[in-house]
Amino acid sequence: MASDVATTTAGAVPARSAWRGRAPVVVAIAVAWTLAIVAEATGNGTKLHHDALIHGTLPKWEALVLFLVAWQAMIAAMMLPSSLPMVRLFSKTSASQDHRGRVMASFLGGYALVWTAFGAIAFVGDLFLHRFADHNAYLSAHRNYIAGGVILLAGVFQFSSLKEKCLQECRHPGVFLMRRYRRGEAAALKIGAGHGVFCLGCCWALMLLMFAAGVANLWWMALLTAVMVYEKVGRHGDTLSPIVGVGLLALGSLVVLGVHVPAVAFG
Repeated sequence: MASDVATTTAGAVPARSAWRGRAPVVVAIAVAWTLAIVAEATGNGTKLHHDALIHGTLPKWEALVLFLVAWQAMIAAMMLPSSLPMVRLFSKTSASQDHRGRVMASFLGGYALVWTAFGAIAFVGDLFLHRFADHNAYLSAHRNYIAGGVILLAGVFQFSSLKEKCLQECRHPGVFLMRRYRRGEAAALKIGAGHGVFCLGCCWALMLLMFAAGVANLWWMALLTAVMVYEKVGRHGDTLSPIVGVGLLALGSLVVLGVHVPAVAFG
């Protein structure tokens, strides 16, 4: 089925048909950012912060569900923009399939499934981390060590070979599809999940920063989204990763040392 990808690359699929396939994704991105802006403007975003949910009165399973609902908006706002080249190519490639709407939904569902699983794991891990810190007098008095540690981890990961390998897969969607493309909804789900795994592999540490900062913190959302998009599609994306890494290592060091950094609102 690689011929479908080759045909798409040659431009045989009508632009109008391809646009219909990816238009819902563009709308989802716009809606997600609108929700984030409204949440920030009304002050409701703080209710979805990890501290508020973990230490709130809701049962933990309800807090997890509420977080994952908000997390879907985070995925749409922050991750989908960086995956638009893949979405665009898959939309063109699959335009000739029967039930192409269901095929595209399956592709996006596989992608979202990977990031939702990560969100759930991150939330549960954060829950246990908070419980440990609450029962440890030293960590309880030095919460900045936890926040700084997360930032330092993200900074170190910017230099990792795993990040670079996953970025290469995301930067070349045509090659990715050429190797994996099959027709049908089940195949689309698998392709979407596969792309999600590589996307997670290069962006999980940056998204962990967003998870800690809060699901509606616009400054962090905008900055990290710009970084992740440029790393994947920017002309000099490969040079940005180490620059961001150095910046995160410096910021994390300041936080660990107890220096007040206004831009950091970690709890």
